[in-house]
Amino acid sequence: MHDDRQLIEERLKRALRERLRPAIYGAAVPLDIEVWHAPGEPVSPAEALAQTYEKAEIGLPWGPAWGTAWFRFSGQVPAEWAGREIEAVIDLGFSGGPGFSAEGLVHTTSGRPLKGLHPRQTYAPLSILGPDGTAASPGDRIEFYVEGAANPEIPLDNAYAKVDIGAKLGETPIYQLTRADLAVFNAEVWDLILDLESLDGLQRELSLQDPRRKEILRALSRSLDALDYENVAGTAADARAQLTDVLSRPAHASAHQLSAVGHAHIDSAWLWPLRETRRKVARTVSNVATLAEEYPELVFAFSQAQQHAWVKDNYPEVWERLKKAVAEGTIVPVGGMWVESDTNLPGSEALARQFVHGKRFFLDEYGIDTQEVWLPDSFGYTAALPQLVKLSGSKWFLTQKISWNKENKFPHHTFWWEGLDGTRVFTHFPPIDTYNSDLSGRELAHAQRNFQENGAATRSLVPFGYGDGGGGPTREFVATARRVANLESSPKVTIESPTEFFAAAEDEYSEHAPVWSGELYLEIHRATYTSQAKTKQGNRRSEHLLREAELWSAAAVVAGKLDTYPYDDLDRLWKVALLHQFHDILPGSSISWVHREAEATYARVAEELNAIILHAQQALAGEGSAQIVFNAAPHTRNGVAGLGAGIAAGEGQAVSIENGVLDNGVIRVTIDERGLITSLYDVEAQREVIAPGAVGNLLQLHVDTPNHWDAWDVDSFYKNNVRDVTEVDSVDFSTADGVATVVVKRSFNRSTVTQTLRVRPGAKRVDIETEMDWHEAEKFLKAAYPVDVHADRSASETQFGHIFRPTHQNTSWDAAKFEIAAHRWVHVGEPGYGVAVVNDSTYGHDINRTAREDGGTTTTIRTSLIRAPRFPDPLTDQGVHTVNHALVVGAGIPEAIEEGYRINLPERVVSGAAGVEPIVAVDNDNVIVEALKLADDESGDVVVRLYESSGGRSRATVTPSFAAASVTEVDLLERRLADRDLKDNGVTFELRPFQILTLRFKRS
Repeated sequence: MHDDRQLIEERLKRALRERLRPAIYGAAVPLDIEVWHAPGEPVSPAEALAQTYEKAEIGLPWGPAWGTAWFRFSGQVPAEWAGREIEAVIDLGFSGGPGFSAEGLVHTTSGRPLKGLHPRQTYAPLSILGPDGTAASPGDRIEFYVEGAANPEIPLDNAYAKVDIGAKLGETPIYQLTRADLAVFNAEVWDLILDLESLDGLQRELSLQDPRRKEILRALSRSLDALDYENVAGTAADARAQLTDVLSRPAHASAHQLSAVGHAHIDSAWLWPLRETRRKVARTVSNVATLAEEYPELVFAFSQAQQHAWVKDNYPEVWERLKKAVAEGTIVPVGGMWVESDTNLPGSEALARQFVHGKRFFLDEYGIDTQEVWLPDSFGYTAALPQLVKLSGSKWFLTQKISWNKENKFPHHTFWWEGLDGTRVFTHFPPIDTYNSDLSGRELAHAQRNFQENGAATRSLVPFGYGDGGGGPTREFVATARRVANLESSPKVTIESPTEFFAAAEDEYSEHAPVWSGELYLEIHRATYTSQAKTKQGNRRSEHLLREAELWSAAAVVAGKLDTYPYDDLDRLWKVALLHQFHDILPGSSISWVHREAEATYARVAEELNAIILHAQQALAGEGSAQIVFNAAPHTRNGVAGLGAGIAAGEGQAVSIENGVLDNGVIRVTIDERGLITSLYDVEAQREVIAPGAVGNLLQLHVDTPNHWDAWDVDSFYKNNVRDVTEVDSVDFSTADGVATVVVKRSFNRSTVTQTLRVRPGAKRVDIETEMDWHEAEKFLKAAYPVDVHADRSASETQFGHIFRPTHQNTSWDAAKFEIAAHRWVHVGEPGYGVAVVNDSTYGHDINRTAREDGGTTTTIRTSLIRAPRFPDPLTDQGVHTVNHALVVGAGIPEAIEEGYRINLPERVVSGAAGVEPIVAVDNDNVIVEALKLADDESGDVVVRLYESSGGRSRATVTPSFAAASVTEVDLLERRLADRDLKDNGVTFELRPFQILTLRFKRS
């Protein structure tokens, strides 16, 4: 037989494009159109429906960027269409993909939301266009509204565009109304298209020699032969009949089993502001609820409790549909987190609270205790997560993002993930390599071939539906799932819930699944540790203010100094902070609108929390003129106990300055005429810290032009182009209050940097405050600290502990970690000596070592200060920023931990009568109190969350300052796990390395 494969494939392609898709709709009548253009931000349906509408017609320009127009459509359904499927077809001028251009939401005449519209879903069936969303019939007159959102088309194919899509771009309309008809839906034509596409996608994935491919190709050819292009609707059934045989053949017994889950990954903010996400969620939920009425087998995974809460708070009718769909099992809450957060950057307690608030919402609203943690798109996964997953009461974890790795292919798809404390969680990484699958033959075949566990396991999960900008599954996707459910040469596809998948996968494979230990480092998007400095600074400050507000408020209530604990305010403020940890907000990869709004929100959060803290501290201190120092850190500082308050002790001898040398008797720091640290001598250890021939606190400016994804990426070649910023405008030395200070001012390009270096009495550290007036483009600024330490690994603080990473590049896995994330500190050391760099608001670092001619090793710690990407915010970080670091010498990891808390929890001084005993005391410095609060159920119980910080076993006793009636070990949601024994009003326990323990004390 001659090879006519290409001929048939091209014939099919043209037939679909020019003959079949245009024939989906037959007879049509235009709808009458009226419009009201909202003058500003979106308004409620009630307000919109009360406006005066103007007559309009097809071709109407509407919507300046980010604007809203409300359309009123009306018309008579032709009586002669009785017995036909009828739909309203609305095209708002859609361009681009779903979620990335204009969108619409259909409403009834009473303002009830019905169904979303986007470029791949432009219809509303007659079954919902009658009065208040009921079915209309031929002969009826119908009327409905569409809220049109003029979200600008996102130039993802031109990610270097300098257009600020985060600004409102004038008043010029960017869309034109293209279609508004009532039309007959030719279901047989639509079915034929799906038959042809499903088979064509399958056969293209088979080898050219496979008989099954050739059989499908012959069937496709016969189907096209049976089609009359002058009567497509009338001959579609005949064309479908030619495909019956090849569509009915069952899958091979050994075929891979795919669990298909409807999905609409909705970024809580990204290339749109938070307010638009609220509307995206309403449109998507409306779509899913409507689709499920036609396809009852649909199961839709809906993560992010915050998005459920938005529906509840803003769309009461959609909320009722959502609750009903959840009760029926159509919509399945997943994830158990407040948002799909970043996991590298949130602090310890914040990441715990993601689970607390997320799982509690689903429990309170639906009675569902979610079991799977659902983070398909976050930018790498901390090694702290497995323990938090388990302590939240969940047991499974899902991600897809690791398929984005640039250097190394991840070796597993189903595996046990072991966290830094040894906890393991059963984990799945879908081999289909997308969380927005269309169930095409190409994607299904890829999932089957790509599955790393082939031969040992048989099943994987596929999330299908339009996502990122929302939209979710369409009828085409569900109908495709029906066709490929049991189809020869294809994987088997079953629509089912994530719980059903995980239960079956664990039952099949858990005994033999491989183990991955440590973080899931993402080999891309490393610049998200640095982009949008003010957002990161606002997050870090909010986390520590929330700690203080809970601590001092609880202490004041327990001491009888305050009558009430601010439960509602703290709950609300925590949720604000958690929302902004979403994986495109905190990482700095959203439009300018999002980040400017976040900056203002963080300022309001700080104002509220500072007021709560001051109110509690004043109540605790009482009336008086003594200077009471409050220490919210877990360690004693200046004579004031951790978690307590008192009169500060002296810090040590004053610091002298002579010939550029700052000396406090503990360290001697030499600053040269360029304002650089040429020597840092540890007096006690009798060793020089700065490497020979090197200088410390050296600013280094890199050209930063990643190949893709400006705000997200820094590529390794950035190191090839570096400029040492040694030019100096002035260097000024001074002393005040016993503190030696050096102020160094520098100018370069269009920017200026003012650094204030301080050496304090008794401190084995140099404090460095850096103020940057930053006006660069595509540049990356770092500060380097080359130290004379031989370290083959560095330690970085992560949630509830620290992790080690290599300083060498022995393997491609090592080399890929050329930029790393750390929280409050990083540490390098050799046996007997170490150095730490601590910070108050930055996250990105790179740490490497070089061999010197003298045989020694220089280990260089570099902190990432600021970047200047162009997309999606072309003005990223332009302006003034202030960050603080400290170089701590002679430090082990315990000292690094202590200094990290010090710089992030500065002492507060309040005039009062007396100090405050710590609300709890811990007799082992390795066991750290991360949070202290009153129980969320308002019982008045005191909840203390601790963790083992050294990476070893630790035994400790916690003794409260109040009389305790009992103590219980609880999970993150404060649910009982085990009773603990009280002895002498204290509780003693032993913790494994990095173990988290939450204790709940009932007060007598």
